Amino acid sequence: MGSDFENHVAAVEEAAAFLCGQVDFAPEVVLALGTGLGGVADRLELVRRLPFAAIPHFPVSTVASHAGNLLFGRLGGRRVAVLQGRLHYYEGYSTRQVTLPVRVLSRLGPKVMIIANAAGGLNPALTPGSLMLLADHLNFIPDNPLRGPDQPAWGPRFPDLSAPYDAGLREKAILCATELGLANVTTGVYVAIPGPSLETPAETRYLRRCGADAVGMSTVPEVIVARHAGMQVLGISVIANVNDPDNFAPILLDDIIAQAKRAAVDLERLVVAVLEEGEG
Repeated sequence: MGSDFENHVAAVEEAAAFLCGQVDFAPEVVLALGTGLGGVADRLELVRRLPFAAIPHFPVSTVASHAGNLLFGRLGGRRVAVLQGRLHYYEGYSTRQVTLPVRVLSRLGPKVMIIANAAGGLNPALTPGSLMLLADHLNFIPDNPLRGPDQPAWGPRFPDLSAPYDAGLREKAILCATELGLANVTTGVYVAIPGPSLETPAETRYLRRCGADAVGMSTVPEVIVARHAGMQVLGISVIANVNDPDNFAPILLDDIIAQAKRAAVDLERLVVAVLEEGEG
């Protein structure tokens, strides 16, 4: 029996080989969708739907608002693979397990990942329902998916994250938002925390002082792996709520999901427009 890392490498390659046998095209773009945001998949010209549980070695999401499907199809004129739902560190998975779907899909050769999440606003200038294009991030999850032995075929030992989110894609998204008449699109810094407990007022104040504009419990591990694999990344947060630490209101997950679903129409329009403009 091999080491845990050797088993992980074998699992990734086996899952990638399995997927190659399920579809007759290689995806150009990976779409990773978060809490309440699975509606983008409804616009897909579907070729193949696979539950995570049907794919060798894929962990299964335990979160009710995450469908847990991998979809292949065409959207905005592009061949896409859609992760409808995601895994989280707070579910008990390591970040290596959390990012296994992205790692597997990276072996199929996509050049771009568009990743979306529902986030809490820290910057008082944000409003619920707005879209924040990620310009940078802070990783407060106490794990890194690249920690451990090196696999040179997957990427460099010390990947550069001086520009984790592609400036060209972000500018393209801004232009598309303007053309669509979306006035609620801004840019900012996202911070990932472990969860599953939501932030206290003191933690909210601290995260804002660290330079974050929005907070969530996902995205950063997947972005690290995507960049390690050489993909360009466009990150989008749907701002579900904004809390003032000096006048704090209770944060309810059901409210976050509901707000994310209300904003999902704008997200869907923006993602399709970016794809139609060309992903790179």
